[in-house]
Amino acid sequence: MKKITILTPMYNEQENIPHFYDQVNDVIKSLDSKYTFEFLFINDGSTDYSLDEVIKLQLLDTRVKYVDLSRNYGKEIAMLAGMDYAKGDAVIIMDSDLQHPPEVIPKMIHEWENGFHDVYGKRVTRHGEGFIKKKISNIYYRILGMLSEEPVLPNVGDFRLLDRVCVDSIVRIRESQRYTKGLYMWIGFDKKEIEFEANERFAGETKWRIKNLVTLAVDGIISNSNIPLRFSFYTGFILSFIGFSYMLYTFISALFWGNDVQGYPTIVILILLSSGFQFLFLSIIGEYVGKIFKEVKNRPVYFIKKYSDNETKKTE
Repeated sequence: MKKITILTPMYNEQENIPHFYDQVNDVIKSLDSKYTFEFLFINDGSTDYSLDEVIKLQLLDTRVKYVDLSRNYGKEIAMLAGMDYAKGDAVIIMDSDLQHPPEVIPKMIHEWENGFHDVYGKRVTRHGEGFIKKKISNIYYRILGMLSEEPVLPNVGDFRLLDRVCVDSIVRIRESQRYTKGLYMWIGFDKKEIEFEANERFAGETKWRIKNLVTLAVDGIISNSNIPLRFSFYTGFILSFIGFSYMLYTFISALFWGNDVQGYPTIVILILLSSGFQFLFLSIIGEYVGKIFKEVKNRPVYFIKKYSDNETKKTE
């Protein structure tokens, strides 16, 4: 029988873990005759008792496994660690807060059996999210879509089923500055969309803050495109052309018509604007250089404290 891994990154989700396991287990019971399953929890440096809850489940169910990371690396790295250790022919990535409905799992598996390698969930409704957050999210996806060199799917996150060929492809990409949503599109393979309604968190508070969302947005744009660099070049060229043209106009006007050179406020404003653009573009370049600086160090992407069966796996 084919094996399917339920991959779940977690960070301080102790209240959600038992309910997540129960609900997913109830759904996959009907599939036990066709597939074998494993639950793989990735403890991303939780400071509560999330790992203890997983260990309790492991005592009751041998299918439950975990990877305990040495610290909090962030969800992108946690998902990579999970893919490194997943043994399934397919991997289903889900959040442990139950915002991803387990009822969608059979539909994903059905489409996988139909030949699709990447069956992704698309949110059609977001329960529990405010109007402002939804609008900001829509604007972000529009901007990312305009700037990205790869197609960007709006309202599509990490809730998806990946065939082993997709998992192996992503695992081969050992970037430390990861934007996995972009990698899903970059690797290609046959994809299928399944719509779902995102639930409210079952318990606890979201770990995402404005700072995290801004960082994710910047990472998405920088990691997925070099268009901001091109924009900086074109804008700089246009401003230089305007400045040079204005200089010629002023010189010719004073030489042939004897016009006084005036407009000191205008000069000050232009200097301030051009300086502002320079700092902005230097910041954009700095973001790219900063990512290059981190990548060229070639450090291991993560370290682990323990794998559930006490085996240690070397990461590249």
